[in-house]
Amino acid sequence: MCVLKWKYVILLLVSFAFLSGPPAPVLGAETGVIKGVLKTPWVKRSEGLVYIDRVEGKNFPPPTKPVFMGQKDMVFKPHVLPVLKGTKVDFTNNDAIVHNVFSPPGSAKKFNLGTYGVGVTKYETFNELGENTLLCNVHPEMLGFIVVLQNPYFGLTDKSGNFEIKDVPAGTYKLMVWHEKLQSVSQQVPVEPGKTVTVEFKDLKKRE
Repeated sequence: MCVLKWKYVILLLVSFAFLSGPPAPVLGAETGVIKGVLKTPWVKRSEGLVYIDRVEGKNFPPPTKPVFMGQKDMVFKPHVLPVLKGTKVDFTNNDAIVHNVFSPPGSAKKFNLGTYGVGVTKYETFNELGENTLLCNVHPEMLGFIVVLQNPYFGLTDKSGNFEIKDVPAGTYKLMVWHEKLQSVSQQVPVEPGKTVTVEFKDLKKRE
């Protein structure tokens, strides 16, 4: 009789667990998505970067392995490379000729890797937030950019100006736009758990 009673109690508890659904998510752990578009013809020529300016109260460690910025066919690939603060970048020369990678005055970090040959790898660590222009002393037509960010919530645009930033923690953020030809602009964007917020940037002005 006693055994039957306990079986009945266990059955009730199991039934209650199923009816009550899964455990409630931990507050602050839920995320949303930011989608949008840059309304400018400049994105057909080169990608724009849309990113959250700052996530307060959090530190984001850089990747443990270097991030690759290639040199091939006298072109920096990728043209725009967003990285976290503290990221080590691999500047391997994959071309058939020598290169000299450096950043001009006005970059967040001024550096010069010197002239180096085919297959040679050189590294540089970026600890300063902001834009870094990449040039080559040997080939003046070469141009690239490394943009150092505080957090990993960013997206590059496609040729139509569309972008998407996933897994953004719920909150209100300053969303920034970077493009090599355009002045920086921003919007305040609220992100809600499990939802997608859509934004549009238009009337973008050319850099002076």
